[in-house]
Amino acid sequence: MATTLKCGDKVLDLSSPLVMGILNITPDSFSDGGLFVSAVEKSNDVAVDKALAHAAQLAKEGAAIIDVGGESTRPGAKAVSVEEERDRVLPVISGIKTTIPQCLVSVDTSKTVIMKEAIKAGVHIINDVNALREPGAVEAVANSDVAVCLMHMQGQPRTMQNDPHYDNVVDEVLDFLQERIDVCQQAGIGLDRIIIDPGFGFGKTLQHNLQLLKSLPKLKTLGVALLVGMSRKSMIGAILNKEVNDRLAGSLGLAALSAWLGADIVRVHDVSESVDVIKAVDAVHSN
Repeated sequence: MATTLKCGDKVLDLSSPLVMGILNITPDSFSDGGLFVSAVEKSNDVAVDKALAHAAQLAKEGAAIIDVGGESTRPGAKAVSVEEERDRVLPVISGIKTTIPQCLVSVDTSKTVIMKEAIKAGVHIINDVNALREPGAVEAVANSDVAVCLMHMQGQPRTMQNDPHYDNVVDEVLDFLQERIDVCQQAGIGLDRIIIDPGFGFGKTLQHNLQLLKSLPKLKTLGVALLVGMSRKSMIGAILNKEVNDRLAGSLGLAALSAWLGADIVRVHDVSESVDVIKAVDAVHSN
């Protein structure tokens, strides 16, 4: 099992679960779209300042990693050009590196060009919902020393929730992630730089998501770090019949369960509350 994660010039201790704070620099993300960027703002500096202020708050609340995203991957979201994504994320990455040096920075992107530029800017983790399947993506990570998060997704973000089907969701997700791990290893990316994410809500029904959650211990058998992201997602809305901003209790419950079942990193919107929950779970789990 993974005990540390090599992330560029830093090493993450995975002996206790860690919290990754979400920082979406997008107008259309499902939960916090538009909070830190606005199409009507004349200066990008305003959006960057808002984003950096929120990043500082996430770090203060206990986030070990800040995940910066410049393109929404919610179902039906519009595609974003390389230029627009670059303008959104790179100033924020650089700003976090300068103003919050103790915090690791992750970039949530599937574009090889953005990966390369983010690596040059000093990012620690590439978080790719497409699992490095874009041409040149594997090589971009292999030619660096950053970590990578490989996520499972059936289909494409715009259409992934149109009747997803599996014969056996757990086995198929396991097989996919093993194949991507193998590809990375063949390119020279060590297991100590790889994170896997089963991709809750990415081409999966509620039943698929629940089956995967129960099977997190099976994913741990792949021998790499495990990231789980269910914060405020529609699966929680379906269980509780709650709108997106009323899903804190459900998000915390599933974060706690994920940590108990072996998640090394929990990706969340609500950092302070999640850190408390993870600490409480870990106190029992490690006793």
